[in-house]
Amino acid sequence: MPNIKLFTGNSNPELAQGIAIRLGLPELSKVSVTKFSNKETCVEIGESVRGEDVYIVQSGSGEVNDNLMELLIMINACKIASAVRVTAVIPCYPYARQDKKDKSRAPISAKLVANMLSVAGADHIITMDLHASQIQGFFDIPVDNLYAEPAVLKWIKENIPDWAESIVVSPDAGGAKRVTSIADRLNIGFALIHKERKKANAVESMVLVGDVKDRTTIIVDDMADTCGTLAKASDRLLEAGSKKVFAICTHGVLSGPAIERINNSPLEAIVVTNTILQTEKMKLSPKIKLIDVSSMLAEAIRRTHNCESVSYLFSHVPL
Repeated sequence: MPNIKLFTGNSNPELAQGIAIRLGLPELSKVSVTKFSNKETCVEIGESVRGEDVYIVQSGSGEVNDNLMELLIMINACKIASAVRVTAVIPCYPYARQDKKDKSRAPISAKLVANMLSVAGADHIITMDLHASQIQGFFDIPVDNLYAEPAVLKWIKENIPDWAESIVVSPDAGGAKRVTSIADRLNIGFALIHKERKKANAVESMVLVGDVKDRTTIIVDDMADTCGTLAKASDRLLEAGSKKVFAICTHGVLSGPAIERINNSPLEAIVVTNTILQTEKMKLSPKIKLIDVSSMLAEAIRRTHNCESVSYLFSHVPL
């Protein structure tokens, strides 16, 4: 593809490489991202971007603050080097859970990140499964929020033999819309778990709404962090008579005690996408399965570069 440059930072080079292959690019564009001894981030763009359409792939995962600074500096470096357009491809948007003022003096950090990206010089954002789709309204530049749902539907049909008799479950009220959409597309039933939290990352109690007796259940969520909710939800579903429990989450953060909880839980598998690098975590748990979304992100980049609509990707997985 002419007049296109694809860069990546240190957050998820495997995904960026997959995107480059799908776009038919011989290799990723050259960039050096290092740290000075005082931990300041140093970025050097290794080739000319003058007059080019630049895409920077960087996920908000792992060392979130370092990766965010890498992205901001790369955007600014390309912008002041006369790139025509700079698009930030952020598969997992950082600080997405801090999207509202839920108590006194709480920050809205997702809005702050949006402001930082705009001020750095980003002209366009491509992301996937935002924690709250209203985050798009934090930007004054175009935002394409892709959905992992088509890839999730494909995985369910290919890997769960009795999927037509299964039940899709939302682990909280906030995910009800996501789950009903998947249930409608598969023409199957859905259930809901209401959970009460006393503090962050700690679930106090769970109430199941729906009948899951003698059915395979599929928990669907946008993010799996410490996996306390998934572990408790899977126990609750088995208590209610479910045969098997699968979990599918777009962003597998899997921090803290997550791996231990997954291994000790009755989950058959936890399926995550590669918006976040999972190579090391998959070695620690055989239950972690991966959905590759590089084809969806690559097609979004191709369509953006050629000024085509990306709405096709909201309901289809590119071949």
